[in-house]
Amino acid sequence: MSDITRIETGARMSQAVIHNGTVYLAGQVGKPGDSVTNQTVEVLAQIDRLLAECGTDKTRILSAQIWMADMSDFAEMNAVWDAWVPAGHAPARATGESALATPDYKVEIIVVAAQN
Repeated sequence: MSDITRIETGARMSQAVIHNGTVYLAGQVGKPGDSVTNQTVEVLAQIDRLLAECGTDKTRILSAQIWMADMSDFAEMNAVWDAWVPAGHAPARATGESALATPDYKVEIIVVAAQN
C-alpha cells in the first residue's frame, strides 16, 4: 500500500495530498476583493510554492480546473495564466463559472501534478 502524505493539514482540508507520485492541490484563492489579475497572480504563486514543497513544479502539472465567479473576466485571468505556463507544458484544463466561497473571490484554481 502506498503512503499518503498530507501538506498543511487543517481540520477541514489539506492544501496538498501526495499519493503514488501524484500531487493533488486544494483549490487556491487570492486575496478577497483584489482584481482578477492580482488574485490570479497570487493563486499561481501559491501553486508554485505548494508544488515545490511537494517536490515538483508547474512543468509537471497534469490537469487544472479553473473556477471563475464571472466568465466575463476570462481574458483577464488567461493573460496571467498564459504568461505563467511554461511553453510546451500546458496541462489539460477546464474553466467554468461558479459561485465561489465568498463573492470577494473571483478565481479559484485546482491542479493535479506528477512528482519529479
